[in-house]
Amino acid sequence: MTTSILVAGATGDLGRRITRELLTRDTRVRVLTRPGSGAAGSLFADDPRVDVVETTYADPQALAGSLTGIDTVVSALSGTRPVIVDAQRVLLDAAARAGVARFIPSDYSADYRRIALGSNRNLELRREFAADVDAAPLRSTSVLNGAFADMLTGQAPMISFTRRRVLFWSSADQVLDFTTKDDVAAIVAAVALDPDAPRVVEVAGDRVSARDVARTMSELTGQRFTLQWAGTAGSLSAVSKVARRFAGNPDETFPAWQGMQYFVSMFSGQGQLRHVDNDRYGHREWTTVRDVLASHLAATAGDRTPDPGTATGVRSRSREPQDRP
Repeated sequence: MTTSILVAGATGDLGRRITRELLTRDTRVRVLTRPGSGAAGSLFADDPRVDVVETTYADPQALAGSLTGIDTVVSALSGTRPVIVDAQRVLLDAAARAGVARFIPSDYSADYRRIALGSNRNLELRREFAADVDAAPLRSTSVLNGAFADMLTGQAPMISFTRRRVLFWSSADQVLDFTTKDDVAAIVAAVALDPDAPRVVEVAGDRVSARDVARTMSELTGQRFTLQWAGTAGSLSAVSKVARRFAGNPDETFPAWQGMQYFVSMFSGQGQLRHVDNDRYGHREWTTVRDVLASHLAATAGDRTPDPGTATGVRSRSREPQDRP
């Protein structure tokens, strides 16, 4: 039987990937769009299995009406408090009123349940909303996946490609969880179709340390990448708080200080996943950190003059990540 799934935030980066994955399965997808916005129409109007519905979160009754007949709501909304807490509360309430059976909140992150108070704004917002999810009269599943491995290609200042350095805080051997957005989307689609999914599903496309990353970069480039201690997780947390105090827009989703806070959660070990179950939905060829870096180096090879012996065009064979103590 075809499952009807609504994706909130379907025009965003992760939302589009989730929608694409859902459409490879026996589903019918409904996406929400603001009145007057043509983004969803231009992306999905040509697919007969996608229904584009105009609605607004400012009208809870109309929003609930737009969820009629939906089996599962998948939220891929991205933002700060006005979105992650306020808008998702409206969406959750509308889903309950419409008789939706299941809800997947927009978590897709490290484990926010163990982080220290005041250490990571974005994760704390997810923890706050989780209390609403737990109290709602419908089944919910959060997908936790660590950090997006895609960010290692330059969005996060962990790897200095030009200086051949890999930064770390506190310990170069701290286990870090990474999963690509495409792998996350595939798991979300599987969860959306699994009526028996537990409250939390944890996956990690790869589990590596900063030391592993430096070794991988050295092997891929033929040049030595060295580890660089950048301080402790505690000192980085202090710097992030100062940076936040003097930042501009308080509702910016990913300012520099928020990136610092995410590294605090990872390198302190507080956000580390403890119950990874990559085989819940069968065998999958996960995209590893090595795969991501090899593809990035191959794509940017023309932007620099490689040293003799550089090997940037080889994609490693995907492998199952190994659990580490």
